[in-house]
Amino acid sequence: MSRAIMIQGAGSNVGKSMLVAGLCRAAYRRGLSVAPFKPQNMSNNAAVTVDGGEIGRAQALQAWAANVPLHSDMNPVLLKPETDVGAQVIVQGKRITTTAARDYYTLKPQLIGKVVESFNRLKASHDLVIVEGAGSPAEVNLRHGDIANMGFAEAAHVPVILAGDIDRGGVIAQIVGTQAVINPADADRIVGFLINKFRGDLRLFDDGYDFIETRTGWTGYGVLPWFYDAWKLPAEDAIDLATPKRDSGFHIACLCLSRIANFDDLDPLTQEDGVRLTMVGPGRVIPVDADLVIIPGTKSTRGDLAFLRAQGWDIDLMAHVRRGGRVLGICGGYQMLGRTIADPLGIEGTAGSDTGLGLLDVDTVMAEEKRLGTVSAIHAQSGQVFSGYEIHIGRTTGPDRARPFALINGEDEGAMTPSGQIQGSYLHGMFSNDTFRAAWLAQFGVASNAQYDQSVDQTLDDLADHLEKYLDVAGILAAAR
Repeated sequence: MSRAIMIQGAGSNVGKSMLVAGLCRAAYRRGLSVAPFKPQNMSNNAAVTVDGGEIGRAQALQAWAANVPLHSDMNPVLLKPETDVGAQVIVQGKRITTTAARDYYTLKPQLIGKVVESFNRLKASHDLVIVEGAGSPAEVNLRHGDIANMGFAEAAHVPVILAGDIDRGGVIAQIVGTQAVINPADADRIVGFLINKFRGDLRLFDDGYDFIETRTGWTGYGVLPWFYDAWKLPAEDAIDLATPKRDSGFHIACLCLSRIANFDDLDPLTQEDGVRLTMVGPGRVIPVDADLVIIPGTKSTRGDLAFLRAQGWDIDLMAHVRRGGRVLGICGGYQMLGRTIADPLGIEGTAGSDTGLGLLDVDTVMAEEKRLGTVSAIHAQSGQVFSGYEIHIGRTTGPDRARPFALINGEDEGAMTPSGQIQGSYLHGMFSNDTFRAAWLAQFGVASNAQYDQSVDQTLDDLADHLEKYLDVAGILAAAR
């Protein structure tokens, strides 16, 4: 009979995604058919599924750990922020609406049925489903209509293990306080707790661990030390891409846009010893020694074009180009490099048109239809075949399209200037291909030494080993119902 267990957090960013990934790999190595599940996620870092939908990138990594194909049921509600107060709502892989945050709360009760439907389909086809919560159940002001934490656990009858983050301090209050503020029925759904991100001598926390067990009556499943190889896994947050830090090598500067999306494009580059990646945050200048500037994908092209200009990055980019520096725009970044971006239907916000950076002789018009799917392409300059995916709205035309970045089924994709100094493409995921990445880096005189998929897979094994060593993994899996 299929079973499920849910990992909720005593706060945000306690490491739930990585814990679930490690547990998925541990369960898979035990011979179980296991699937990850997150009822509701908020992320612009999405992955394309085999059924033509999109889910959060964290669930894609968890599915990798479980060795199962990506499916939209693994993350039935995905919120993709477009503004500070509004987000696109993706349900079972497809966009249904864009809504303001205050209006989403009236929409949520209509979504619990879809969430449970997706969960039940996964349970029917797997031995075990490992569920990841969102934020914290201690946010009791959000309990009514909740579909992400205890509301889901109640509807689907799933037991919960609460994870606390000791690195940020106050972990005893995190866990004991959660029990104190949630309602008794929800507290009864919690079967145990674990502590994550410990640094130092584990014995120093023995008394605190015993106190939590005694005070809550919950089973303790262990204290997990900091996993130092986490940087080798696809980053869930763009700021994580700042590590590892190198002070030499081919210098790539990536603009950290306010609505940066699908930045997993950069993960493979962080593994190359000959590459130094700098994430350029708000208020910082583009480094003058940058060899290449990447303008990444974004959930709001016109909004982030204004954000880019507000940072003065448009001026920095022009200076970079005058110095002979190269520029690569990916998806929304590609659109920004053109002459104009028009949104006559107001798909991304207020209808209108903006002048682009003018570095590529192309124009973009936003359209309602979203291009979503995996592709096989041929890099125009090197002839290398690579796989990638498209996840965008908008059609781009213009003279520089006569020099494509790639070919898909014989059709031109992307654009570049006659010299090749400025290039743009809609394709995500290209750098995950080892042979393509090696060929692409070779044009800059950089030797590739990384095997990306192999590195991620080994790191997932190492993560599972780490959990097995310090946590009662057998007890966690046995607690599933």
